[in-house]
Amino acid sequence: MTLDLPELVRVGGVLEEAHALLEAERERLEALYKGSGTADVSAGSPSQTLHGIRDMAGAVAQARQQVALAAGYSVLGLDRRADHALKMARMDPVSFPSGADRMVRPLGEATVRAMELVRDLGFFRTEVAVAVDVALAAPQATYPPADWDAWMRERRFRGERF
Repeated sequence: MTLDLPELVRVGGVLEEAHALLEAERERLEALYKGSGTADVSAGSPSQTLHGIRDMAGAVAQARQQVALAAGYSVLGLDRRADHALKMARMDPVSFPSGADRMVRPLGEATVRAMELVRDLGFFRTEVAVAVDVALAAPQATYPPADWDAWMRERRFRGERF
């Protein structure tokens, strides 16, 4: 099977743009929180905010890398490898957008823009776009929860996987 290379170029370009935005935000936040203690691990704390932005940037970078592999394998005529790389690229990105659940509000402009780019990309499952909307609408950081039992009940109620 030959992959749609122009589509992979588009997807890869959007993921690259989102990653660049998240990396710029990571740098900004690291400078902002330089010297902040890491003892506070509550939702929205400096340590959780940095954890969240790093996780999100890494997740987008991983998806971008798999798209690039799919395109490269396709060009080389290694269709089975290309198909596998594309399947890996389409998997729900680990920690995206859930990394934003850790982050202080309001989210930075670059973070919001990156999340919107990935949401609007149409490359991942619809659930990823819904999760982005939920994360963007949250008035405050929600992870880690203050009440783990209530958090688990809420996730079960929404039918989320663990």
